[in-house]
Amino acid sequence: MSAGHLEQPDPDARSDDDQDEASRDLSEMVLRKVDDREPLSLYVFKTMSDPFTGRISFFKVFSGVAKTDTTVTNYTHRSVERLTHLFAMQGRSAQQVAALHAGDIGAVVKLRETYTGDTLGEAGHEIYFDPVTIPEPAVTYAIEPKTRADEDKLAPALHKLMEEDQMVRFYRDDRTNEFLIAGSGQPHIESVVQRLRRRYHTEVTLKAPKVPYRETIRAKAEAQGRHKKQTGGHGQYGDCKIRMEPLPPGSGFEFVNEIFGGAIPKGFIPAVEKGIQEEAARGWLAGYPVVDFRVVLYDGSYHEVDSNELSFKLAGRLAFRKCMQQSKPILLEPIVRVEVEAPEEFAGALIGDLNGRRGRVQGMESRAGSVTIRAEAPMAEMLNYGATLTSVTQGQGAFRTEMDHYDVTPPAAAEKVIASAHRPAAGDDEL
Repeated sequence: MSAGHLEQPDPDARSDDDQDEASRDLSEMVLRKVDDREPLSLYVFKTMSDPFTGRISFFKVFSGVAKTDTTVTNYTHRSVERLTHLFAMQGRSAQQVAALHAGDIGAVVKLRETYTGDTLGEAGHEIYFDPVTIPEPAVTYAIEPKTRADEDKLAPALHKLMEEDQMVRFYRDDRTNEFLIAGSGQPHIESVVQRLRRRYHTEVTLKAPKVPYRETIRAKAEAQGRHKKQTGGHGQYGDCKIRMEPLPPGSGFEFVNEIFGGAIPKGFIPAVEKGIQEEAARGWLAGYPVVDFRVVLYDGSYHEVDSNELSFKLAGRLAFRKCMQQSKPILLEPIVRVEVEAPEEFAGALIGDLNGRRGRVQGMESRAGSVTIRAEAPMAEMLNYGATLTSVTQGQGAFRTEMDHYDVTPPAAAEKVIASAHRPAAGDDEL
C-alpha cells in the first residue's frame, strides 16, 4: 500500500482538539496499492539542473503506469505537465523507455512547474505524498562574486542549484546589504561553490557574514547646526537647533517639529529631518545605524536668498553630529535565541561552550537519551558554532538560531568592533 499519510502519536497524550484533528486527517487519508491497475501517482524526490538538457526530475511511480507523452496533474501546484520523454537511470547513463510501472524509479526532463517534493498523477484521482522535511541550515557565509561577469551569473546559477538542493538558501540581508548563502555545514557550502565553478563557470569568495550591530544614545543633548557658504552668486545658508533624547529599545527614529513663528519655512523642515536620518544611517561609533532616538527641531533661522533644501539638510547633519558628541553613544549587538539538540552525554560540554560565548542558558529538556538546550547568545559569538558543535558532539548535534533582540555590547567587545571599523572624520561636512 502507498498513501499520503501523517504519523499518529499516542492518542492518550493528545487533547480533544488534537484527537478531532487526527480523526479528520485519517478520514482524508487515501490508500492505494502499488499496482499497475491503480490510477497513476508519482513522487518527485530529486531535481537536477543540466546546462544542456535543462531541469531533470527524478521520481518514483507509486501506482499506475507512466507512459511517454502522458499528460499528468501536479497536485502540489495545481498545474498540468506532460511527460515527454521518460528515462530509466542506470548509474550516470539514462536509457529512454516507453513506460515506467508501479515501483519503478525514473526521470523526465523539462517539466515546467514541478520541483522536489511534488506529487503528480491522473486528473480526478488526487493523492498527496508528504514531502520530506528539510532541516534549517546550520551555517551561513557571505558570498561575493570575484568579477563583474561573475556577478551577472551568480544569482541565476544559485537559483538553479537551489532547485536541486533544498538545503541551500540564498538571500540578501537588508541590515548589512550582504548576499548570504546558507547550508547544512562547511563541506556542503564548499560543494556548492565547486558546482558554481565547474558547472556555471562562476567564481566566488566566501567570508564570515557581517554582524548587524546598531548604535544608540544614553543621554539627552542639544546642539545648533549652521551651514553657511558664500560663493560668487547665491550662497548657502541653513540654521537649525535640535534636542536629541533616547527612546526605549525598538522605537526606531522619531522626529518632532516644534517650530513656531516661521523661524524655518515649512518647506525646509523635511530637509532637516532627511539630513539627520542620512547621518544616523552612517553611524557614529563604528559606522552602524543609530536607532531608538527622538529629535526635536525647536528653532533656527534662514536667509531669504541663500537658503535652500540642501543648506538645511547639511545643517541637520551638523546638528546631529554635535549632539552625538554629548549623548553618550553606545554599541548594540544582536542577540539570538539558540536551540541545541545533542546526545545527553555532551550536555555539560555544550553548556560550558555556550557560557564561554557569553551565552545565557534559559532551560534544558531531556528526552530518550537526547537533550535540548535553549539559550540566548550574541550573534557575533555564534558565527562559527556549527564547526564547534560538530567537533564536540562527534557530528551528532544540531542547532538553530533565530534573531531575538538587541542588547548593549560589553565594553571590551565594543572596543574591538570600533577599532576594526572605518570611522569617518567628525569634522567632515561633505556629502
